Amino acid sequence: MNVDPGRETPLFVQIAESIEDDVFTGLYVEGDRVPSTNEVAALFGINPHTVLKGMNILVDEGIIHKRRGMGMFVSDGALERIRSKRQAAFFERYVEALVAEAGKLGMGKAQVLALVEKGFDHE
Repeated sequence: MNVDPGRETPLFVQIAESIEDDVFTGLYVEGDRVPSTNEVAALFGINPHTVLKGMNILVDEGIIHKRRGMGMFVSDGALERIRSKRQAAFFERYVEALVAEAGKLGMGKAQVLALVEKGFDHE
């Protein structure tokens, strides 16, 4: 888990992003228990309500769920929900900007696709 109080991003958002990333990278898989609110709060020396606020973002998105008296667990289908969310964000952040800039440069679809393929060839 990666939380940095020096970043501009609010701590509760960093907590949600960190747990989400841990699920996405396979550190936690469907059915796994994630660290409790109190465990995360103690680890980073932050208020448990801040941690809970971050975890509730993931509950609302269906990434984790609460089991009364047992803690928070990764929900079934969490990985696919995260993948879909990230693909949508990728499209909004990069693809739309790429297409807009290509239009300003007078580039057509074929030219842009050729550049993307060239990028993959350099991996």
